[in-house]
Amino acid sequence: MAKAILEFDLNDPDDQMAHLRAVKSLDITLALWEMLYNTKKSFQWKMESGEIKENDDILEKVYERFWEILDEHGIKIDELVN
Repeated sequence: MAKAILEFDLNDPDDQMAHLRAVKSLDITLALWEMLYNTKKSFQWKMESGEIKENDDILEKVYERFWEILDEHGIKIDELVN
């Protein structure tokens, strides 16, 4: 059986960042999945139903949704990037 052990010095700021990135990897993956596979469909449905109208700023709504998805998954991007 193959094994991997990750070790971090949590007194070192760079290792703290690497640890947080490793711990949040599943949350980040799920958020990206939501953005890449479900967001387009949900906006198409909202446009077809009239919930989003042509004069709405669609780009602003897309980015609002991206931030909501990150928040739903507990991802604080500023904590993960210097």
